[in-house]
Amino acid sequence: MAQKGALEGLKVLDLTRVLAGPYCCALLADMGADVIKIEQPGTGDDARFFNPFKNGESSYYMNMNRNKRGITLNLKKGQDVFLKMVKSADVVVENFRPGVMKKLGLDYEELKKVNPRIIYAAVSGFGQTGPYSQWPGYDLIAQAMSGIMSVTGEADGEPTRTGGPICDAVGGMTASVGILAALQYRNKTGVGQMLDISLLDSTVAIMATINQHYLVDGRIPQRRGNSYESGAPMESYKASDGEIVLAVGNDKMWNKLVDLMEMPKLLEMPEFETVHKRVQNRKPCKEYIEQWSKKWTVADLVKTLLDAGIPAAPIYNIAQVCNDPHIAGARNMFVEFDHPIAGKVKVTNSAIRMSETDACVKMPSPTLGQHNNEIYKDVFGFTEEEIAAFRNERVI
Repeated sequence: MAQKGALEGLKVLDLTRVLAGPYCCALLADMGADVIKIEQPGTGDDARFFNPFKNGESSYYMNMNRNKRGITLNLKKGQDVFLKMVKSADVVVENFRPGVMKKLGLDYEELKKVNPRIIYAAVSGFGQTGPYSQWPGYDLIAQAMSGIMSVTGEADGEPTRTGGPICDAVGGMTASVGILAALQYRNKTGVGQMLDISLLDSTVAIMATINQHYLVDGRIPQRRGNSYESGAPMESYKASDGEIVLAVGNDKMWNKLVDLMEMPKLLEMPEFETVHKRVQNRKPCKEYIEQWSKKWTVADLVKTLLDAGIPAAPIYNIAQVCNDPHIAGARNMFVEFDHPIAGKVKVTNSAIRMSETDACVKMPSPTLGQHNNEIYKDVFGFTEEEIAAFRNERVI
């Protein structure tokens, strides 16, 4: 018997595009929700045109829309169709610019009239309120304005975006957490609600430990490369054939590291006697460590540090991540499915592990409008004649 998902029976209408919203809905789908991806007829989600491609199909789109069923609907022509769908839905997720759904007559105030239990999550760059609410929102924009770019990169370099789309991902996760909390509230009260999720807010929230330096001391944190504001030695170091990171968070670990390095003089140097002083003097500290670390291979260096109880790890490239025996093997973070057009495609799996209702990728992303007939007829009760009329009128 197939394992049931924790969110089995939950019906989600996914109006989102590109990354943050689709990722939110993918997380819900991974946990068993019936997520119905609703796309514009003819074109669909913009992400369908993002590389890399396999047999003409975007694998960018495939990963963010796994475990979903897909239909098409022109919201400008099909408001009545959508409202009928909302009557039996649990959650609606959209990431249009604030005000778009109101112009369509499909904002939260209208949807809750037909279904007071509906949970409506609006994901946008800057939120539904405030002077920037109408600004277009992208991951890069949120990275710039959240402060994360200002503290990312080398001290003498330019502000740098993170390599991955951190704001989109965190925005999507924040939305999914909010939806789960709203479901719990509805379970107790029977009342739905609206969630206003901003990429910028979400990223500012995860910058909390950096923000505190200014909020408490009035000091504006600067770029520090791979080092930390609050601990040292705690950054990247060169080995003979690559680079590693190590994290020495207290004096006991510092003593262990000095013993390994066979440099007892470091324990007598006042500039290194406390964590705070090692942060202030991280550059000379790093120079001493690299005099030692460069003599080792990455593999031997990491093993030696771990054996001594010092947190350390190799710095992987993506190929190493995708082939690592722990990440790809034991933790099963990459899975393969059969896509109806692309064929066998490997994608990134869910990171949520549950003993009774594990979250995982069970089916591929839909082709554009793949499930129109079965969903409109079997899920929402439209007749074959109505569906044919929708097609003729370009509603779907």
